Amino acid sequence: MESRYERQLMLPEIGEEGQRKLAKAKVLIVGVGGLGSPLSIYLCGAGVGTIGLIDDDVVNITNLQRQVLYSETQEGESKVLCAKQRLESLNSEVKIEPYRMRLTKENAREIFAGYDIVVDATDNFATRFIISDACKELGKPMVHGAINGLDGQVAVLCKGNATYRTLFPDEEAVLTMPHPGKALAGVTPAVVGSVEASQVLQLICGYGEPLIDRLWTINLRNMQSFVIDL
Repeated sequence: MESRYERQLMLPEIGEEGQRKLAKAKVLIVGVGGLGSPLSIYLCGAGVGTIGLIDDDVVNITNLQRQVLYSETQEGESKVLCAKQRLESLNSEVKIEPYRMRLTKENAREIFAGYDIVVDATDNFATRFIISDACKELGKPMVHGAINGLDGQVAVLCKGNATYRTLFPDEEAVLTMPHPGKALAGVTPAVVGSVEASQVLQLICGYGEPLIDRLWTINLRNMQSFVIDL
């Protein structure tokens, strides 16, 4: 094992066997914005063998307060292509697969089939239902994350009994709800995206107690955190 991983190789939860599992793993991240930035950086740094990135958006100056993958010079450029360049410069051993497109019901299953774990780093309910339904059908774990203001949540769905529809049974009612707004502290996705990355590492290496059928919440105003059984 090369020296870049020496610190995590020291952990009994990972070690050489875990590092081999990481090198073989294929993880798909849907959304390369606020959540996708820390997610992709830490999974790439940890040596996850293949990381897929789906996003059809371009870099905007208003992103940079929280989307730390990008720079001012990349404004207007494709997020997934910029992310690929940044991640390959971090760890050339990791294969980055960019999908410059929007995830739909029509393409989800075909794309998901090539991955072991799908990570929800999106910002809308409709896409989360698509991810959950496709993961449930294909038997793929879905690591879900969501943020709003100074609040966040993470869960591992479609691995046990719970799906995104366990959280929101009435899809039609959810999709007609008013938009919660765009107010957001840059640190919120940093915290929540890092917890999502941690869940991915746990699932791949098989250590600890991942949030399977459980929802973790964090309030960054007072640091209150809860885990709720689903």
